[in-house]
Amino acid sequence: MAKKTEATVENKLRALYDLQLIDSRIDEIRNLRGELPLEVEDLENEIEGLTSKSEKIKGEIKEEEHEITEQKQTIETAKELLKKYEEKLKNVRNNREYNSIVKEQEFQELEIQLAEKKIKEFKVRIEQKQEALTALNERTEERNTHLKAKKSELDAILKETQKEEDLLQKKSSEFEKQIEERLILSYKRIRSSVKNGLAIVPVERGASGGSYFSIPPQVQLEIASRSKIIMDEHSGRILVDPELAKEEQAKIQKLIGN
Repeated sequence: MAKKTEATVENKLRALYDLQLIDSRIDEIRNLRGELPLEVEDLENEIEGLTSKSEKIKGEIKEEEHEITEQKQTIETAKELLKKYEEKLKNVRNNREYNSIVKEQEFQELEIQLAEKKIKEFKVRIEQKQEALTALNERTEERNTHLKAKKSELDAILKETQKEEDLLQKKSSEFEKQIEERLILSYKRIRSSVKNGLAIVPVERGASGGSYFSIPPQVQLEIASRSKIIMDEHSGRILVDPELAKEEQAKIQKLIGN
């Protein structure tokens, strides 16, 4: 029964270390992309924002052009009325009627002045908005050029690595299914808490991989026996012996074709 337990624990350690090797390679591929995916996303969001602003300004310009058309119509209407009042003045019968027509003329002249003033104001606003729109379009064009370059760079990396990453993701899922949920949760918890994502490491020169803290000889013997899962008291990582690590590295390299 003891021998069977050893084999079970050893199999768990091997499966965990295999999973670590695969996930570490996925990390390497993603690190190769660096910040490119985020840069592309940020540029796309910025361009979307610039485009939205441009559309808003275009809408405002359209509204102000419509206002100018309405003010021009107001001027035309007032001029037509002035002509009518001018004709009426020729046939006035008394001072009261005369004064009434003159007041109407003055009112229409004020309407024309007000409309002309509004037209000038709208034209100034349109000119300002056209300048802002030109600046936005230039910025959008520059950002689009930058986005195109970044996408091209990212696509080139994806083309080189996507096939391998897809295979690795598939293998990672397969290995996860071979490991009990409790260990997977521990593995993922440790991976998320360390910078390099290494949750399970081999003993190297008497210390856990990447650490300067030495491991007592008795603990090293226990690790080499593969009879139980042992964690490094300093880093919290799961430890495996160098021989097991070497065997699994060769196995995974062969499996993924590296």
